[in-house]
Amino acid sequence: MKTTQHWQFPLTVCLTAMLLLFSTAALPQAAPAKRQAPAAAKKGTAAKATHLLHLTAVRLDGSGWSDERVLEVVRGAGRVIARCGVKLERVELVVLAVPPSYLDLATPVSRELARDYRVARPAVYFVRDTRSSPAFEAESFGRGNTKSRPELADTVWITTTARDPGIALAHELAHVLMDSGAHSEEPGNLMREETTPKNNALTPAQCVRLRDTATGTGLLKKAK
Repeated sequence: MKTTQHWQFPLTVCLTAMLLLFSTAALPQAAPAKRQAPAAAKKGTAAKATHLLHLTAVRLDGSGWSDERVLEVVRGAGRVIARCGVKLERVELVVLAVPPSYLDLATPVSRELARDYRVARPAVYFVRDTRSSPAFEAESFGRGNTKSRPELADTVWITTTARDPGIALAHELAHVLMDSGAHSEEPGNLMREETTPKNNALTPAQCVRLRDTATGTGLLKKAK
């Protein structure tokens, strides 16, 4: 697949059920159908980390994603990002029930959703499909490309049609953490336009930029 130019870690889960209340007459008034408490990584994960990532995963109820599939994709992305010394330490899974018109990525309604139900960033939205043109299976929004749509800053949106979604998420998340839409021509590099399992490496320079930029923007924290 081609990704946009816009721009780990087994989990222990604890769910808290919440009722949905929204009005179909106005904005979605999205409320969590359920919210999963932050999950800590278990022992035995990759090499010692210098930086920590806390990620919010937002699953839209009715999108076709399951909790299990979301966490599987997040784990896969975390294993790739871990090669830069970044440990995906915590993930909070939020499941939102919204009107059908909000299930697909579309700038106007997605901006409303991100604005009216705020979650900690960086955040990944697991959606049904996209109405954007050109249509990408995964799309990321850093700070440099959201001057006119700040509600979307520091987010990734990934559809059910994404192939190799763990790699796709790692690619888009790297765009967000580096706050850069740049792609690489280097064979096997994660930041090639085509996201495949064979393209999963990051150079030392890319890792430095990822860690330094995301630490500066508060998206990463230094490990103690």
